[in-house]
Amino acid sequence: MIPRYARPEMVAIWSPETRFRIWFEIEAHAGDAMAELGIIPPENAAAVWKARDAQFDVARIDEIEAVTKHDVIAFLTHLGEIVGSEEARFVHQGMTSSDVLDTCLNIQLVRAADLLLATLDRLLAALKRRAHEHKFTLCIGRSHGIHAEPTTFGLKLAQAHAEFARARARLVAARAEVATGAISGAVGTFANIDPAVEAHVCAQMGLTPEPISTQVIPRDRHAMYFATLAVIASSVERLATEIRHLQRTEVLEAEEYFSPGQKGSSAMPHKRNPVLSENLTGLARMVRSMALPAMENVALWHERDISHSSVERMIGPDATITLDFALTRLTGIIDRLVVYPAQMEANLHRFRGLVHSQTVMLALTQKGVSREAAYAMVQRAAMKTWEEGRDFQAELAADPEVIAALREPDLAALFDLARHTRHVETIFARVFGA
Repeated sequence: MIPRYARPEMVAIWSPETRFRIWFEIEAHAGDAMAELGIIPPENAAAVWKARDAQFDVARIDEIEAVTKHDVIAFLTHLGEIVGSEEARFVHQGMTSSDVLDTCLNIQLVRAADLLLATLDRLLAALKRRAHEHKFTLCIGRSHGIHAEPTTFGLKLAQAHAEFARARARLVAARAEVATGAISGAVGTFANIDPAVEAHVCAQMGLTPEPISTQVIPRDRHAMYFATLAVIASSVERLATEIRHLQRTEVLEAEEYFSPGQKGSSAMPHKRNPVLSENLTGLARMVRSMALPAMENVALWHERDISHSSVERMIGPDATITLDFALTRLTGIIDRLVVYPAQMEANLHRFRGLVHSQTVMLALTQKGVSREAAYAMVQRAAMKTWEEGRDFQAELAADPEVIAALREPDLAALFDLARHTRHVETIFARVFGA
């Protein structure tokens, strides 16, 4: 994580202060449950809560860890310094480090998912607003980057809305996937701690107990989570790439907002570049790159090793912080995207009616012409339009074979653009509801 691509709300989830606060709450809630079960004295459990309002000294914990070479022990030592060594002597009773580390990680991932869901909601709102604004703004659709048939800019944005709505649903599922906790002790058998302690801690921390842990929570859950983030990042890149193409000088149907005083190039004062969308393409690559190590974390040795730990200390913060930033940036791009309907219309008519080729071909087949013959007739006229700049409708009207099947008024009716917008309302109803 670097500050350039980070929002403070998400960064805070991964700060040492937040991590130690969660560790404290796990230990304190576990103490309450053990006191309720009669395993430890109630006064010792209550004493731990003296640290409720304490500021954990990160530097002091680091100092202790430099000696112990163990972060959880360093934290527990510091906690004992705050509440008193005698009062804290039952802290972590029957627990193992993974109980704290894994439960904490999942709490952080859940909180990160909640922030990402809120960010997605803002993006969806922006896409919905702009889609309705341009519901009937005609533009050319492209396949292979080449003019295909007319569509509307609103449909482009509606497609993005549908994609990010699916992303949201996947993230909800991924959140549920990691919202488990484990307080099951060494190798996960509860040999030295009662399952009721786990149930109490999870209830207090907003998690459900892991059905079976092996000292660690199974990492297939985390693989699913990070894979979901990677797919969302790919959707970010898809929309960013569309904007980049639309902003090309030869196309210029839409462009990122260019603010007063903004500079596009150190060398060329005229430049207005799609730098934000290009930035999103790069950030998406980074988020995707973190999915593979998450999947490789699934295969741990026996009941537990820590080969996953170093990975998660990096990808947990980096993937969530980067994706949160990317979604926020994309929302801003969509909110302020400058759209040029007149240029869309000009591009639509650039090849003088070619976009109606399929409509004409199908009309010929309806008049009894074989599909193969109709294709050849239409393509014959189309190639003259491509290569010689002829008017497509005029070329068709001058073709005796075409006119033998289609009267000129019928041919002219086939060039009505309204044909391509007649089902827009139906599509919008599918995406946004009636």
